[in-house]
Amino acid sequence: MITVADVESAARRIAGHVVRTPTVASPGLSGLLGVPVTAKLELLQRTGSFKARGATARLLTLSRAEREAGVVAVSGGNHGIGVAVMAGALGVRATVVMPRTAPARAVETAEAAGANVVLADTMDGAFALMDELQAKGLTLIHPFDDPVVVAAQGTVGLELAEDAGELTDVIVSIGGGALISGIATALRARRPGVRIWGVETEGARAMSAALAAGGPVPVELTSVVSTLSAPSASRLTYEHVSALVTDVLTVTDAEAVRGTLDLAEHARLWAEPAAGCVLPAARQVLERVGEDARLGLVVCGGNASVADVTSWTDRFGLR
Repeated sequence: MITVADVESAARRIAGHVVRTPTVASPGLSGLLGVPVTAKLELLQRTGSFKARGATARLLTLSRAEREAGVVAVSGGNHGIGVAVMAGALGVRATVVMPRTAPARAVETAEAAGANVVLADTMDGAFALMDELQAKGLTLIHPFDDPVVVAAQGTVGLELAEDAGELTDVIVSIGGGALISGIATALRARRPGVRIWGVETEGARAMSAALAAGGPVPVELTSVVSTLSAPSASRLTYEHVSALVTDVLTVTDAEAVRGTLDLAEHARLWAEPAAGCVLPAARQVLERVGEDARLGLVVCGGNASVADVTSWTDRFGLR
């Protein structure tokens, strides 16, 4: 497992390449949930999500030979954008593999940054194609099975610990688990009394399944929330979550999209459903811990188009 020293080292490595995003009290969300709420605004990060942190940290560790050969990444959206944009900024050739269900905006953004984008029929197929390209000599920038990436995502937790007021509970979305693993590492060191909760959608329960099985297992992916749709957790992230996280909660796709709408209406934040998950999860947390809670919500990304949100809103009858 990584340590807070690893997270601190990652913070020094990526400083100047990424944004120290705002940590703000949210009167609107506090009114909606009935308790004080602080939001960590990673949707304002470079590339529109926290993924720029891990991508940058890993790219900066490449040898000259690895830089010349290029890198490959697999992604449901945000990791691909992060790798494409940051690789372009650092002069590294990147290939990004995405499933055809990835948001069109993610594909367009990665291509505009200069990456070679390859589409696979499924997320499982995307991971298999990533393995093939790695075997051909490209260096893998894995979205969550890499301690360098996990440590860099943990810099979100360092900043939250330094910038937020009193918190009792922090809620973090989970795809493959790098973000919550890094944040939990940082917060357990800096704010050991804070409870840390993960949230997944019911159709992308890689970490919940791993916790139930005692280790990573493949899961069937049915969620519309492609940016949280990892086909399994990794041993690395499973070990961190099982040791450091209070519990992993699940919400429906409809609840995640409703959360996106609530973030827009009550917090004036244009977020994606991967971030919208934290609001229905917050209600579950409050049912368990009571009304004396002071919540920290990690708003992990904002790479959703108006067309995407409108389509999901219509699909779930949320208007």
